Amino acid sequence: MIFVISGPSGSGKTTLLKNLLKAKGLKNRLVRSISFTTRAKRPDEKYGKDYFFISAREFQHKRRAQKLLEWTKYLGYYYATPKDFFKNWFAKNRHLILCLDLKGALKIKRLYPKDTVNIFVMPPSLGVLRERIKKRANKTKEDEVRERLGLAKEELLASRAYDYCLVNKDLGKTLKKLKKLILERIS
Repeated sequence: MIFVISGPSGSGKTTLLKNLLKAKGLKNRLVRSISFTTRAKRPDEKYGKDYFFISAREFQHKRRAQKLLEWTKYLGYYYATPKDFFKNWFAKNRHLILCLDLKGALKIKRLYPKDTVNIFVMPPSLGVLRERIKKRANKTKEDEVRERLGLAKEELLASRAYDYCLVNKDLGKTLKKLKKLILERIS
């Protein structure tokens, strides 16, 4: 199975994904697809664990060489799923979990319709989302916060295209729902 988690910046999708990978019953049963990105590494991130940090030039080379399963540009940076990494694990019959935007989620669903479950993580409200974005990146410029909120409104409207939508009001409860949903599919 392929599980794709999406949601606006600050919805908690990455935190949920990291907790799922450590959760009892799921640990070592899911393989996280690690994306390429052209944005700078944050202090708490590790190359090869969180992302493969590459230059825009290297990204374009990989895109032209068709080494990307899907890709997008978000807030001026490129993000993509490495085709070889994904296909290698999928061929080994491992369950994959990806954190993607709407465009990427729909592309994976198109490529693997019977094997893909798309899950959208929603914030309880735009007000809560704004606070999460500001808190998470205390150095985030106000125009970037506005840009992220504008994109979030578009993403929330597109959430109807997903198989499941979870409102992340309480991380623990949302994690339990997500874990249950995944275990039902892989057990």
